Amino acid sequence: MKKQALLVLALSAAGVATAQEVVKIGHVASMTGPVAHFGKDSENGVRMAIDALNARGATIGGKKVKWVLVPEDDAGDPKAATTAAQKLADARVNAVIGHETSGTTIPAAKIYNDAGIPQVSPSATNPKYTQLGYNTAFRVVANDIQLGRALGRYAVKTMGAKRIAVIDDRTAYGQGLVTEFTNSLRQQGVNPVAREFTNDKATDFAAILTRIRAGNPDLVFFGGMNAVAGPMLRQMKQLGINAKMMGGDGICSDAMQPLSGNTMTDGQVVCAEAGGVEEKGKAGMDKFRADYKKRFGIDVQIIAPYSYDAVLAIASAMDKAGSSAPAKYLPALAKVRYPGVTGTIAFDAHGDIHDGVLTLYTFKGGHRTPIGVTK
Repeated sequence: MKKQALLVLALSAAGVATAQEVVKIGHVASMTGPVAHFGKDSENGVRMAIDALNARGATIGGKKVKWVLVPEDDAGDPKAATTAAQKLADARVNAVIGHETSGTTIPAAKIYNDAGIPQVSPSATNPKYTQLGYNTAFRVVANDIQLGRALGRYAVKTMGAKRIAVIDDRTAYGQGLVTEFTNSLRQQGVNPVAREFTNDKATDFAAILTRIRAGNPDLVFFGGMNAVAGPMLRQMKQLGINAKMMGGDGICSDAMQPLSGNTMTDGQVVCAEAGGVEEKGKAGMDKFRADYKKRFGIDVQIIAPYSYDAVLAIASAMDKAGSSAPAKYLPALAKVRYPGVTGTIAFDAHGDIHDGVLTLYTFKGGHRTPIGVTK
């Protein structure tokens, strides 16, 4: 009888354990390839959020759940991105954080929309992503319209640039950013002295830089990632182009110095991060950065705090809806107001972040140094 009672208790305990709900958070970014440092940064932010949720016993509708990460690698390739998205849809994840680039985020969005799975990108800035009309698509950073306009104003009004050459890497991100930057210039009565393009895997820029040199630019604006921008900066120096470089968040990391072959000089590069915090949020961001370094032994690149906030905003929406089922918590996510480390996470009718903040940086001693916050 005693053994039977113990068996009943054991089975009851096992039943409680197996009854605990598992919430699967998918994450997709480039974990291999030239921009893998950004992808790993993004995934680390998700890991920190999931660890925090599990550590505090975060509940949904009063019920404790187990939060797990389901990671995928899209290598920064649009075709691989759709494959990864389909895998996450088939795995019936409850939400997706990603993708990293606009070129991977946009094609994957249809798959998540068809599956009814909310997708929150912590880094894709091309306006087309939230213009697709999918109610499952969100982003927690400002878009290229805001970013391009702000950089255009800063280039002309603050830096005093008069002869500006523009280059893009032919990705959705690069082209979108250059288009909005160029629109901003023209609104100020400035026309680029040169318009060139490369690709996101290029290493030789002699031809386009030689053509640009003929226009004697004082600023080269590049729409693309630092894996291309760094070597381009080195070759600009070799060709005697003494212009400054400007770009978006794709070039806004300390990896620029080694990628440039240590040729980047203080103040030569100006970039903007589609995010950042105002003065009142600095203490929280500083703590996040310190916690991140303690956890992973490296500094934050760019994306980690945004992917971290994306997870916690989703968790907040799930709790408010009392369910992790995408169809049930999606309306709550659209109306969420979550006080994150990057600011308040709240979305407009298109899924764009409300009142997105932009942070301008330059580099000193090879390290990013903030020079201003704007909207």
